Amino acid sequence: MDKIRGRTVVITGAARGIGFATAGALLARGARVVIGDRDVALGESAVAKLSNLGPVSGYPLDVADPASFATFLDKARADGGGGIDVLINNAGVMPVGPFLDHTEQTIRSAVEVNFYGVINGCRLVLPEMVARRRGHIVNIASVAGMLAVPGQALYAGTKFAVLGFSTALTDEYARAGVDVSCVMPTFTNTELISGTKTSGMTTPVEPEDIAAAVVKVLDKPKTAVTVPYSFRFIAAATAFLGPRGRRWLSAKTGTDRVFLDFDTSARAAYEKRAQAATGVVEAAE
Repeated sequence: MDKIRGRTVVITGAARGIGFATAGALLARGARVVIGDRDVALGESAVAKLSNLGPVSGYPLDVADPASFATFLDKARADGGGGIDVLINNAGVMPVGPFLDHTEQTIRSAVEVNFYGVINGCRLVLPEMVARRRGHIVNIASVAGMLAVPGQALYAGTKFAVLGFSTALTDEYARAGVDVSCVMPTFTNTELISGTKTSGMTTPVEPEDIAAAVVKVLDKPKTAVTVPYSFRFIAAATAFLGPRGRRWLSAKTGTDRVFLDFDTSARAAYEKRAQAATGVVEAAE
């Protein structure tokens, strides 16, 4: 049975980057896609760009606000003429730099979007999926949820949380017929890595690579998938190293400074957005 064609799929933070690429990949597979984004104008533009691929709609969404999330899902159900078959919790922000430099607003924004937003989505769609004994939730985390590096303490903390949450959830609801997966990209060629210098082990993958991984995990459910796949073994092996070995490897691969030594001016616009990533940004008149 095709697990994608004809299904209603909702994707958060889908007006750009990974979410946008995933929407396109799923439309190409015959899904009905509903995208949510806090940037209303960007969301409308994304829907216009995707409309030639299949049935797609979009609505404002602040994942940190349960009421906003519930309203968004109600609209998605109305568009699909039924329930939510797949939820892809993609919305996220990546503030980087020394931990003590983060403001209170930055910390709360990252936790509320990256982790609380995932919890909100799961709480809102799980009841109907359990009742139908069918459904799939895909939480987009990061390799940083397995392998933390300096300059990413806050971000890694939220992604470790998403991975643990997803793993426990998939085992808890497996008997109810609901799948929960966690897709963990490495450095991805989106605004998230603005101003950073990437090479070697930090060479970025493309949003389309993550989209392909999401499609694959919907076809054949797995608990956790890294992109690229080999990073799963690297992260697992690193976890067995002592502090000195871990720091030596980090220095050799350049991951010890990539999120501490970056072009602050080139990253300024993204960091400003990451510091206040909750609330809906209405379209200009």
